[in-house]
Amino acid sequence: MKILVVGKGGREHALVRALVESPGEHEVFCFPGSDAIFELAKPVEADGLESLVGWMKANAVELCVAGEESYLVKGEGLADLCEGAGIPCWGPHKQSAQLEASKEFAKGFLERHTIPTGKASAVASLEEARAAIGGGYPVVLKFDGLAAGKGVAVCLEESEGEAFLDEVFVQKRFGEGRVLVEEFLTGPEVSIFAAVVDDGYLVFTPARDYKRIGEGDAGANTGGMGAVASRQLIPAEALERIEKEIVAPTVAGLVSEGLPYRGFLYFGLMMTPDGPKVIEYNCRFGDPECQAVMPLVKGDLAGFCLAGAKGDLDLSKIAFDEGWSVCVVLASAGYPESSHSGDVISGLDTVGGARVYHAGTKLGPEGWETNGGRVLAVVAGGTDRESAVSSAHSAADHVRFDGMQRRRDIGILHFETP
Repeated sequence: MKILVVGKGGREHALVRALVESPGEHEVFCFPGSDAIFELAKPVEADGLESLVGWMKANAVELCVAGEESYLVKGEGLADLCEGAGIPCWGPHKQSAQLEASKEFAKGFLERHTIPTGKASAVASLEEARAAIGGGYPVVLKFDGLAAGKGVAVCLEESEGEAFLDEVFVQKRFGEGRVLVEEFLTGPEVSIFAAVVDDGYLVFTPARDYKRIGEGDAGANTGGMGAVASRQLIPAEALERIEKEIVAPTVAGLVSEGLPYRGFLYFGLMMTPDGPKVIEYNCRFGDPECQAVMPLVKGDLAGFCLAGAKGDLDLSKIAFDEGWSVCVVLASAGYPESSHSGDVISGLDTVGGARVYHAGTKLGPEGWETNGGRVLAVVAGGTDRESAVSSAHSAADHVRFDGMQRRRDIGILHFETP
């Protein structure tokens, strides 16, 4: 089967590897891709969505897998263009992807379908935001549009809120857009991923990521400094409640509103004292959770995605390892405020018993170099959390580059015995 994956980061590296390792003979392509991805997949020459879909049609691509969210809402939308060209696409239509592209749309959807979530109000200016907050810290502020995982600020005090509002309304770091002023929820977070096919779904392995740059969840928010995944992450009864109160009503809501959906749907949840509540939707796999979850997926992922893109939720094609997977992210100097490129990476050839996914790297004259904020994800598994943690951190110990930032509490913090 000819498959094309759209994206270029660590998540797409993990997806490409999982698809390449699926049973059968597969020719995998990637756009725009990266030097590391192109060791597994072939590059594509295209200068935009229309030319990309034209290339797929001309080269008889049988399945398009959407990795990166921006392509789902660019122009006419990746899935919409694929449908017009007769190419099965594992990723939602543009109108459905508004669940991620617009925080305000998502909040309205949640409220219309009485899905548990925090209270929120939308504002269009700095003055309106200050009035909505009214000194009521802590508070969560969310830029309405896509912001590469950096458009949400959990503000414990006024100085943090003012800094974020300055970025949005004064510096316009994310472009034009409104802000949601949202209720601050408490409790452990969990990431739930579902493969949605029309009115059906399959829940994948739950995961938990670590957003803050520093150990102990200190410092600035990031796109994710690591993740842990396991079917044992939350109790079975809690997962049943999540399915009943959140996943099933979301899928039913999509159908009732005529929003076509075939692809991965991410539910960012807070396990509050009142039960699970939705923090956000993403219309694709999370990053770095994807890197942690993919090694636990067994069977034929390529065949599963193709069947799903054609409207068939084939549960026989995949299964899930019952063990644990831990992902340790290695970030460059200056991250998350900036990133550093050109630092030579050493030790990759000595990493054993683990998978290394490239997020921000490039091939230079001396080998692999840094080329972004989050550089690498080192992932290892085990039958229990402790062995997975030990294996992942031991493997990460082999890798070095100047200015490297890493959290050594990934898979440990939030699991301490009371």
